[in-house]
Amino acid sequence: MSSGMEIGFERMLNALKAVGEETRLRILALFRSGELTVTELVTILRQSQPRVSRHLRLLCEAGLLERYREGTWIFYRLAEGGAEGALARAIIEYIPFSAQILRHDAERLAEIKEGRKGKARRYFRENAADWDRIRSLYVSEGDVEKILLEVTADMKIDDFLDVGTGTGRILEVFADRIGRGTGIDLSREMLAIARVNLEKSNLHNCQVRQGDMYDLALASGSIDLILIHQVLHFADDPSAALRETSRLLRVNGRVIIVDFAPHTLEYLRDEHAHRRLGFKDEDVIGWLDNVGLASDPVIHLKGQSLDLSIWVANKKQ
Repeated sequence: MSSGMEIGFERMLNALKAVGEETRLRILALFRSGELTVTELVTILRQSQPRVSRHLRLLCEAGLLERYREGTWIFYRLAEGGAEGALARAIIEYIPFSAQILRHDAERLAEIKEGRKGKARRYFRENAADWDRIRSLYVSEGDVEKILLEVTADMKIDDFLDVGTGTGRILEVFADRIGRGTGIDLSREMLAIARVNLEKSNLHNCQVRQGDMYDLALASGSIDLILIHQVLHFADDPSAALRETSRLLRVNGRVIIVDFAPHTLEYLRDEHAHRRLGFKDEDVIGWLDNVGLASDPVIHLKGQSLDLSIWVANKKQ
């Protein structure tokens, strides 16, 4: 750890005691790949919920994990900052992931993640044809699009990336402002509709392809503007998605995130495959800062049932 991340003797001792037990070390290892709920950890570890909750409490008290409630769900993740957070990541680097018990944990974690993806794929497949209407239920898309064009009016955009492009609507909005536009989406059904829409509009400078927000398979430093429009709430690990975004941006490039402000509409998890019930300003700003992106003041839009937030951030030099 750097000198700016020094940790006191007692704090270090408490942190090391916390991971000095088999189950807690297994738990810490699982957080290499993002956020998890208690229920997911119970499924992976094959232990009772009270026992797993006790282990999580000890890891949180030691400063290695963070706990936060979102509606009726409780999420855990590696501590984002501070000396204990740095220590947690340092410990993970030395964990022998080839050990049989950890391989079994990783297999069960992979099953859980595949289940999440399957649920999302089914949702998008069933709703692809009606996606634009679904996305406009809360705040007028026209109002959002107007703001997006305003906050990018000062940019020369040679290369534009729309993450989670859906029906390709955002590519249509930006087409006459950009040199080249690429839309990425996991859903083949969505991409089929996007291709039809782009062809109808004769937008030959735009293309779409299948891809994953965590691994966009594009060259580092190749994009001027990246838009993540109502996609982050589907993400298992939002900070990892933003890390990949930062990798792609050119110096002084810009990323814009449009997503829900915190809310309590639990039905969106079951009926619309949402992983997260919106985001606090400070959480997104913290993730952006951690991956080298400097955030502008957040823009808030009031909706009938749900409010939207727009985060604009620039690649630090």
